[in-house]
Amino acid sequence: MNEPDGRFWALFFAVFDSLPRQGPGNRASAARALALCRDLPGSPAIVDLGCGVGGPTLQLAELVPDGSIVALDRHAPSIERLRSAIAARGLDHRVRAVVGDMARPEVPSGSVDLVWSEGALYNLGLREALRVCRDLLRLGGYLAFTEAVWRKADPPPEVRAIFDEDCPDMGWAADVVPLLRDGGFELVGHFTLPDEAWWGDFYTPMEARIAELRGDHAGDHEALAILDELAAEPEAHRRHAAYYGYEFFVARRN
Repeated sequence: MNEPDGRFWALFFAVFDSLPRQGPGNRASAARALALCRDLPGSPAIVDLGCGVGGPTLQLAELVPDGSIVALDRHAPSIERLRSAIAARGLDHRVRAVVGDMARPEVPSGSVDLVWSEGALYNLGLREALRVCRDLLRLGGYLAFTEAVWRKADPPPEVRAIFDEDCPDMGWAADVVPLLRDGGFELVGHFTLPDEAWWGDFYTPMEARIAELRGDHAGDHEALAILDELAAEPEAHRRHAAYYGYEFFVARRN
């Protein structure tokens, strides 16, 4: 397969940077995961790794009103959008958005009560991501993250192709448990994101944005082909969601 070119990435970011969030998730699922973090201190120090434009970050700020949050992502335009949202909500005193590398977050070791990451740890590979997260956390601190997993065997080729491209090591929820144990964590609990977590702030606005861009690029066959490629993901989910999902894991650092 040819590597995507600059035209692809320009349209990709024109779609994804406009969305409330860049992957599945919603406030109700975040609240459910937080409820598993039963011994968080009253004013926890939180790091959100791979925050994108900050949909999860802003929900965390609401759900943990006394917490301080460092939100990190390598894509500078996403961080600029999040900084604007932080300022508009008057959260500058406790939420800080930074451009940085998830593999080397500039946060002191052992200083964090909760590491949060929705749909981003796969970028490092889960084993390496767990090492990074454990280093950030104090003893007894929590890690809450979502990870794509298979839910049914023998997925259709179009589904397999989507995940082979982005998550070649994708496994089942049960495969994550020994990785957590080996990485120095105790599993607290996990649950599958409901289907509405895929659509409300992610695929529904994505399809609307793609439709808007199709109008902007009418007659541009290259652009329309790229938009068709991007539209294939929500359409595949509409037809084949039974084969895969996102699992929300909550674990505690040993």
